[in-house]
Amino acid sequence: MMESCCLQSPAITTVPSSLPRSGFIEKPLGYGRVFKLPRCKKYPLSRKLKVFDFRAQASGTTKTNSEVAGAISNKADSKDEDLAFVAGATGRVGSRTVRELLKLGFQVRAGVRSAQKAETLVQSVKQMKLNSEGTTPVEKLEIVEYDLEKQDTIAPALGNASVVICCIGAGEKEVFDITGPYRIDYQATQNLIHAATVAKVNHFILVSSLGTNKVGFPAAILNLFWGVLIWKRKAEEALIASGLPYTIVRPGGMERPTDAFKETHNITLSTEDTLFGGLVSNLQVAELMACMAKNRSLSHCKVVEVGAERTAPLRPMEELLAKIPSQRADIYSPKESDAPFKSDSAPAKSIITEKPITPSEKKPEQAKAVEPRPLSPYTA
Repeated sequence: MMESCCLQSPAITTVPSSLPRSGFIEKPLGYGRVFKLPRCKKYPLSRKLKVFDFRAQASGTTKTNSEVAGAISNKADSKDEDLAFVAGATGRVGSRTVRELLKLGFQVRAGVRSAQKAETLVQSVKQMKLNSEGTTPVEKLEIVEYDLEKQDTIAPALGNASVVICCIGAGEKEVFDITGPYRIDYQATQNLIHAATVAKVNHFILVSSLGTNKVGFPAAILNLFWGVLIWKRKAEEALIASGLPYTIVRPGGMERPTDAFKETHNITLSTEDTLFGGLVSNLQVAELMACMAKNRSLSHCKVVEVGAERTAPLRPMEELLAKIPSQRADIYSPKESDAPFKSDSAPAKSIITEKPITPSEKKPEQAKAVEPRPLSPYTA
């Protein structure tokens, strides 16, 4: 009968579950250790037993799996700060937004359904002047074909963009289609928001409309077109609930004003649910969104209503944006290069000192039940 024997030694161990941060221990290849075993009559040859511990020697330092995985994850999450994606790039607002972004030095991925329809956009970009870097703006423009009603085409179109600007909306053909506002203003926008959330973009700018959160005139008239404002509000709610850093732009009427409208009417910005009407040009809205993309700390999680008035004073857009309160101001931590605009007219904060209250003077406060406020007036 053969008997098995197990030799235990501190040198013969299992592979440790955790490795040092500096990597694997480097030792010469094929070194041996001689173990002195106690004399045993039962196993006379055990005294001469030699156990060789072979370890591979790596050239350089080998990182642990956790460090490698973290580096890959950080690289995947990092976005190109100078790359912007524009949905609806061939529209009136979208095409102007593309050109304004190029003027500010952005690289632009223009999302279009068909590359043939983007020929007019490309020709207009070719007519732009050279930028400060000495390169033509068309070199920073990339036409990307996609379909917002097909989710598998959206993520490749976004690429590594850090900013997504949604300029889509139901056109004249879709407005007279009973499903147009639902498909374009809500469903297609929601698909883009979902893809941007998965891609973890740094900023999402959505073009909406005045009156999306109002009941009565003029919202009631516009909603006769198959509830276009209702679906735009649903898209706003989807963006707010996504957790992305967002900016919602609600412009006034943009059909009649031309690009020369800005020469006689200065842009005005108001907080949400303030304006009941007004006019603003497509160019002014495009300039505003390009400014938002460049100054993210000024437009972080804000709802901005846009108009233009003849009697309004001409002020920098950065100053106007700084006066709009953020809905999530405590979340954003701007970088040094993205410092918020400081206005000279900002009121100084007063310091109020309160008399300390002794424990005997403290009165228990009853917790008040706060009823959740619906985001949309159309909830009922």
